Amino acid sequence: MALDRPVQAIIGEAPVFLEMLEHVSRAAPLSKPVLVVGERGTGKELIASRLHYLSGRWESGFVKVNCAALTESILESELFGHEAGAFTGASKTHIGHFERADGGTLILDELATISLRMQEKILRVIEYGEIQRVGGNDLINVDVRIVGSTNADLRALAADATFREDLLDRLAFDVITIPPLRERVEDILPLAYAFAINMVSELKRPLFPGFGPRASSALLQNPWPGNVRELKNAVERSVYRSTDPDEVITDIAFDPFDSPFTLSPARSSAGAPSRRRRPPLLPTNLGERLKDMERDLLGAAMERARFNQRLAADLLGLSYDQLRGKLKKHDISRRPEY
Repeated sequence: MALDRPVQAIIGEAPVFLEMLEHVSRAAPLSKPVLVVGERGTGKELIASRLHYLSGRWESGFVKVNCAALTESILESELFGHEAGAFTGASKTHIGHFERADGGTLILDELATISLRMQEKILRVIEYGEIQRVGGNDLINVDVRIVGSTNADLRALAADATFREDLLDRLAFDVITIPPLRERVEDILPLAYAFAINMVSELKRPLFPGFGPRASSALLQNPWPGNVRELKNAVERSVYRSTDPDEVITDIAFDPFDSPFTLSPARSSAGAPSRRRRPPLLPTNLGERLKDMERDLLGAAMERARFNQRLAADLLGLSYDQLRGKLKKHDISRRPEY
């Protein structure tokens, strides 16, 4: 009996993200190896899983391996299996991940951490479709699609001879690059609401009252170096720390270490700032300076929001009508033409 495909829902409407999902849909039906690359926290494992469950292999084996978490010898045994007596403690035959994934997909996460010797063995699987268990003599045929994921620059590693160029050539039949969250500004608030609602459910609260303007603006302005994973942690932490479940979230707890009692590296041993703030240049025309600052902030917000006025208003903590008034005042009416 056929099983329902467990394709996890993905939240995102930014054009660059939708284009990437379309790329995944085109690559999924193939049996060729694929690389999924992106910064930490962008959701590489989720995209790799999507490649499997949208493919014709979705009912067959689906195995994920975190290559960075295993030593070379253990990784070899886990990937290829071993025969009884192959080494001390090997009391019985162990079926490896390649055999378990036969007919399906094997996800090699943290691909860049694999040793050169192991890279050579994986290359043989791709080229000949056969493996040999550790301590065994028989060749075993396997039909496995390999999907590698990494946040490392494999081309640079290949140039330094720490990653095999021939393996990279075989793995990179196609490369799916996941855009960082800072390039998906339209998706930040929808993702934040989804994470908040899940946290509210976990806390067994009746509802999520939403984010206040200051919190929304803070979410949109943050550069999110940890991407979606960092956003999830910050939102869940903020919901959990909120003292009144009926009040909107006004502050985002970005840093769990943030405390008035934490000694910042920017402070001296006496607790005073190590660098003094430079005084403004005087004399000056305050009205003109404020006008220039407002114009610069409006322009920066519009660029960050990709000229989506509602998002730009959230970035500046303004209502939509307030933003439109200020844009008209400074004659910032449309996307500039290049």
